Amino acid sequence: MPLKFLFLFIITFSLPAFAVLNFQSNHSKEVKLLRSFDISPSFLNDIYLNKITEQKRARYKNKYFFKTMNDAYIFIPLVKKIISDADVPSEILYLAMAESNFSTRAYSKKRASGMWQFMPYTGRMYGLKIDDYVDERRDLVKSTEAAVKYLSYLHKKFGKWYLAAIAYNCGEGRLRKAIRRAGTDDLSALLNAKKKYLPRESRRYIRKIIALALIGYDESYMIENECDYLLNRGNAYSLATVFVPAGESLNHVAKQISIPTKELKKLNRHLKYDFVPPYGNEYAIYIPYIKLSEFKTNYSPAKLQTMYLVHTVTSGDNLSYLGKKYSIPYGRIKDFNHLRSDALSLKQKLIIPVSKTYKPKKMHYTVRNGDTLDSISKLFKLSIADLKKINKLRSDMIRIGDKLSVR
Repeated sequence: MPLKFLFLFIITFSLPAFAVLNFQSNHSKEVKLLRSFDISPSFLNDIYLNKITEQKRARYKNKYFFKTMNDAYIFIPLVKKIISDADVPSEILYLAMAESNFSTRAYSKKRASGMWQFMPYTGRMYGLKIDDYVDERRDLVKSTEAAVKYLSYLHKKFGKWYLAAIAYNCGEGRLRKAIRRAGTDDLSALLNAKKKYLPRESRRYIRKIIALALIGYDESYMIENECDYLLNRGNAYSLATVFVPAGESLNHVAKQISIPTKELKKLNRHLKYDFVPPYGNEYAIYIPYIKLSEFKTNYSPAKLQTMYLVHTVTSGDNLSYLGKKYSIPYGRIKDFNHLRSDALSLKQKLIIPVSKTYKPKKMHYTVRNGDTLDSISKLFKLSIADLKKINKLRSDMIRIGDKLSVR
């Protein structure tokens, strides 16, 4: 009899009946977990996986893990439902934990943001809006929907969920190169520490996801720490999506459903300010599901006399020019933004309080030597396609002296 099976045999028959049942129950869950990622059960014996799992257990004993999840517990059921509806393994939830500890505020040095740590380019590619008013990489619903679409695409591309998770971390190209060098997509081969087919971060990443899932699957550990409720909450404590008019303030909504504004802001981290974008007719925000009835009964939009626009300072801007542009006294801009002097700095963000009836004045730009559609579009924060559409241009050709509409 091989040594490892002898060891298992001895342990099993030396434990009390309850302990044996608990061991078998946990083991079957662990095997199910690995298979959900298309990983062989033998991976449970991986030395580095077990080391990371023990490190995480020790770290979370001090309640760090559970404290970081307290802000997230209300939306975990909704995230789980989105994942389930997308026909993606429910265990993908632990990828978000590995990325950000479920923090919608998470931001990396590489400019990845939100619970699923989307880079700006990838976020936009999967339909997430990032502008002066919102960063939907921090939208707990839209970012999760984008993440499962991206992971489904990666799974279709590589054929296995553990490969989709690794590609999510290091990119398709890097993973494809690793598989080519290894001559196989077998996990144990790709994680070879000596060959270094994958970056160290990615080798640790897939193990970290599995380690976190193993901890979450360990009922005795979760119960011992009195935190099993965090990953097993019912939908009754989840969220509701409601729509409010453009420019609506979170403070007004919070008052009408009797919750602190800071609690509402936690659920809507994708809003960069305390108001929804001023464009469009309405915008979706999230409230606790238990407040939905109160919202339907009590909510009426604020009678907005003022809208708030965000202006990013560009070359040539000054307070006098901005006052004329937005049809308000420049002193109001200065006071509203608590400016101590008239000096502005490039890329500075200013909140501009304008009349609700404000309509942007048509602006024109005269093409200068060296200008291109690309440089002009960046200057006025327009896409090249929009710039061409506004000016009915059939090609990218522009000439010095041409007057282009830029709004």
